[in-house]
This record gives sequence, structure tokens and C-alpha cells, in this order.
Amino acid sequence: MSLTSSPSLHEETTPPESLRRPGILTSAELASLDGYDALRVMAVSKRFVKSGRPRWLTRGANKRKSAKIVRAVDDVTLTIHRREIFGVLGSNGSGKSTLIRLISTLLLADEGKIEVFGHDVEREERKVQRLINRVSVEAAFFRKLSPMENLLYSARLYGLTARQARPMIVEILTRLGIKRDRIAQPLENMSRGMQQKVAIARAFLTAPILLLLDEPTTGLDPRSKQDVQVFIRELRDTHDATILLTTHDMDEADALCDQIAIIDGGRIVAQGTPEQLKLDVAARLGLDHPATLTEVFLSYTGRDWEEDEADDEEDNDDETAEIDENEAHGVQEGK
Repeated sequence: MSLTSSPSLHEETTPPESLRRPGILTSAELASLDGYDALRVMAVSKRFVKSGRPRWLTRGANKRKSAKIVRAVDDVTLTIHRREIFGVLGSNGSGKSTLIRLISTLLLADEGKIEVFGHDVEREERKVQRLINRVSVEAAFFRKLSPMENLLYSARLYGLTARQARPMIVEILTRLGIKRDRIAQPLENMSRGMQQKVAIARAFLTAPILLLLDEPTTGLDPRSKQDVQVFIRELRDTHDATILLTTHDMDEADALCDQIAIIDGGRIVAQGTPEQLKLDVAARLGLDHPATLTEVFLSYTGRDWEEDEADDEEDNDDETAEIDENEAHGVQEGK
């Protein structure tokens, strides 16, 4: 069936409830998930080797720095219960994105174990991939194609027919603020923020059991951020999804998350509900009112968000080769 042989995108269509969850898991399989935590990360570590680089000294001698081992994720342990929205806060280069890649089977841990609903991410990779979906700021698309064509392609990978997927795609994209007349236009003509919305729609399309959101609202305007946040809550409340969210947005974390972990230098340095963390830090600082999440973050890390930005760019360069190699054999972005 041609991607363009569809009914008018301007038709008002509301998908029946039976189409809300793609038929990847049977009802019995979905029911069996209640016996497991959504995610268990057990003493997980991941190292990268930063190769030596030329360094010009003032006297003109060209020397090479020795290789350095960077522990991007260092002995991380956490448990996320089903139907929970769990936030991971950290500065640039703290290990947030590496942790997401480890959970989503795009990287292999050097130490420790990760389970998604009882399935080991290394030994049962395909079973894990049926349960998860990932959104990141580096979403990949066929940019010559339209949002509709891109999302139809993704839907087919999940076993949805074009007839099933079209009304769902229209509903999700319009709810995220993409006008109907833009849905059939090439993605390359859309702003970065609009492309990010399409990436979010791709994840929501399959109503995943575990949704991994790696800074999903980066680049979005305040109204669009609010639309996405409402959709995240709805996904949890109406589709029994569990959501792991990394973010720099303190208000977003405070509004959405049931539990928060703060990661610094690859290690979890604090964990609890937003209210617990704010009360604990207020007591430590002698405040007569609950601390803000920003104060909580600074209290546990001793730094601001942008302090490690330059280091983050270097670390990303060093990780690229290994990440690309693993992603070639791993799940598709947004899959």
C-alpha cells in the first residue's frame, strides 16, 4: 500500500479503544507484567576510553596525552515500579544519556545487570525491545518524507497496518500542536522543535510499556512543553505506562515525577520523592521553608547545570564510535 493512498488528513477520526495499544503483547502478557518491577538497574557501570590527543605546548613540542578511562555510569542501582514516572536529574556529562542507552540495549554495561519487567537487557534483548520506546534529542528520521510517512513506517515495524495507524497519527500530532496541513509536508521543512514533537509522537504512537524520555522537551516552546507534559501524564494514567525521564527542567521534574534520582559523575547521589528531597535539603540548610529542586540539585552536586558543558562535548566525541557501533546492532531510535 502506498504511503500516499490515504484518506484525507483533515477528516475527524477518533480511533477505537482497541487500537490504542498495538498488538505486540497479548492481554495475558500484559497481565503478567504486574508481577515485576518495571526496571531494575543493579550495580551497573559503563566506562569509555578517552584516547590521547595532540597537545601543543608553549615551546612548540607536540606531545600526546595518555589515554584516560571515564566512568560514564558508576555503580548505579535503582528500581522503578510499574506505572511510575521516574526522573533522573544531572548536569551535562553526568551520565544520564549513557544510562538511557544502556537500558534501551544500545550499549552494553561493563559491570552489573539491568532488567526490564524481569527480562535481562543483554540476554533477552528482543523481548526487552518489545516493551520499550526511546525518545532523545538526536532523533533520526527520513527527512525528505513527511511526519505521516515517517510515522507510518514506524507503525509497520510494530505490526500496525496503515489503516490502523493513520487516525492515531493524526490525533497524536494535532494534540502535540502540529497543524493538519503540516502533517503531509516534508520533515526537513519543519523547525527543530516541530521535529522533536514528531519524535515524541513516534514514541507515543505505540503506547510503550516502558517509555525512556531523554530530555524530550529540549528545544520546545513553553506551550509545547506543557502539551507534552499533559500527554506524558495521560500515557501513564490511561495506558499503564512506566516512564523514565531525564531532564534539565526543574519545573518539569517537579510537576511530573513520582520519584527523582540525582546523578553526578556517573553516580546516584540522592533519590526520593520531590517533596522528600526538598524537605531534607531544607533541614540541612536550616531553611524555614521547603527547598526548591534547584537548591536540592546544587546541594547534592555543588555545581550548576552549565559547569560541565565543555567536558560533556569532549566526552560525547569520545563515546561516538562505540555508541554508533552498538546502535547499528540495537533498537531503532524511537523503537
